[in-house]
Amino acid sequence: MSNCSAKKARADVRARSVCSNAPMAAPCSSMRWPTCRRRARSRILRVLVEQRFTRVGGAQDVQVDVRVISSTSKDLSTEIAAGRFREDLFHRLNVVPVRVPGLSERRGDIAELVQYFIDRIAAAQGLPKRILSEDAMATLQVHEWPGNVRQLRNNIERLLILATGNPNEPITAHMLPSEVVESATAGAIRPERIIALPLRDAREVFEREYLSSQIVRFGGNISRTANFIGMERSALHRKLKSLGLAHIRSDEDDI
Repeated sequence: MSNCSAKKARADVRARSVCSNAPMAAPCSSMRWPTCRRRARSRILRVLVEQRFTRVGGAQDVQVDVRVISSTSKDLSTEIAAGRFREDLFHRLNVVPVRVPGLSERRGDIAELVQYFIDRIAAAQGLPKRILSEDAMATLQVHEWPGNVRQLRNNIERLLILATGNPNEPITAHMLPSEVVESATAGAIRPERIIALPLRDAREVFEREYLSSQIVRFGGNISRTANFIGMERSALHRKLKSLGLAHIRSDEDDI
């Protein structure tokens, strides 16, 4: 076969391959995406119910024996009501529900996660392994973290890349990303709030704000809060009650 004929044959094979596979492998366009998702969910439901599936282009069913772990960040009850998620698929997946608490409910884990991310990111990117000052860590611990662990990791990576100063000195709170610093200072006591107050009232405002922030920082754990601020646990309970903050006590005080 001549070179020209060989090239033409290969081109024909490629063309036939593309044409034959196109109906099965064609990606969903933006207009067809909801339809494609519904079709995919129907197939997933069949696998879950019947424990078998048919390969793309195949003619025979393949038996499977699998356990499926799925997760979502959406409220599926709302999605079902809006017709965006199949109710039968939800009930088939929701056999053993496990609720994973958000980072704002596990503030005691933040320090350990921060150190883990610093170690991993510094090693992977050849960056100095920095340490955080007490005020920087406290600021991270009171942030709400709506993006959970991924948001925390992104902020630590940004911090290591952009942090200035001596690498051997701690990173302070003012060096943290602006989104973290701004949220931490949003509820701070401003001079105009207390300038017209008598000393006793101003002290009460400060104590209420200070203790509220510390309890949030330690995830509602009164024992750890008392230990950090240097008060007896019973004395802290009394102080919280006098300030009208008894309702923020945690059921996990002794953990």
